[in-house]
Amino acid sequence: MTTLVPTIAPAGLLQPQGSGLPLRPELIAQLEHVCELLHRELDTLAPGDACITCSFQAEDVLLVKLTREVVPDIPVLFLETGYHFAEVYQYRDQLAEDWRLNLQNVLPQRTLAEHEAEHGLLHQVAPDRCCGLRKVEPLFAAVGNYKVWLTGLRREQARSRTALEEVAEFALPAGKTVRKLSPFANWTTRDVWHLCEHYSIPLLPLYAQGYTSIGCEPCTSLPTDPNDPRSGRWAGKKVECGIHIQAETEK
Repeated sequence: MTTLVPTIAPAGLLQPQGSGLPLRPELIAQLEHVCELLHRELDTLAPGDACITCSFQAEDVLLVKLTREVVPDIPVLFLETGYHFAEVYQYRDQLAEDWRLNLQNVLPQRTLAEHEAEHGLLHQVAPDRCCGLRKVEPLFAAVGNYKVWLTGLRREQARSRTALEEVAEFALPAGKTVRKLSPFANWTTRDVWHLCEHYSIPLLPLYAQGYTSIGCEPCTSLPTDPNDPRSGRWAGKKVECGIHIQAETEK
């Protein structure tokens, strides 16, 4: 597996590397915008000031590729809930090895065995609480160590993300505010997949099985609504795990 990332020439023109489908002019413009945003936001940061969260879905992997052109050793945070698909673990480990990622597995306070001994199968009876313990709390603690947090979020992914901004200040529960970057905010699934194919980026094999949004295995099924990529998450009980919900501040 080869590392295939674009660079920005001094004149600002995209210099693609790799092979695959040619890019539409409007997608080239979108990609240039993202690369310029990354340079603008990251070039002046000190080492260790920024991190990127990665679920190893298509947009996250693409963003990791582009971001590493600016910050090659950026910490890549993976929420290790203990409940992921075997395919996700295999793909994560292979990509981390092939791309030499600075992978940081973010762990909850309790192991999965300790969690289930205390709570049972919490994801079945109280998915919000399960996400809070195994995703939200550990991630916010980890992100609090940085000044800038990059995500592969897109508005098209869910109704709850329609107001997503490319750059926003995000208040963590502990009181710290980090600068949150979502460079693909206005990108479509087609845009992401076209660019991944153009740069020959391998993707999670679960997509080939029909999954369109992939989280923890017990709470992820094939989509029930062809127009809603997240309709296979949490059996329709909710649409967000909570890691992208702004903490409430005291008034």
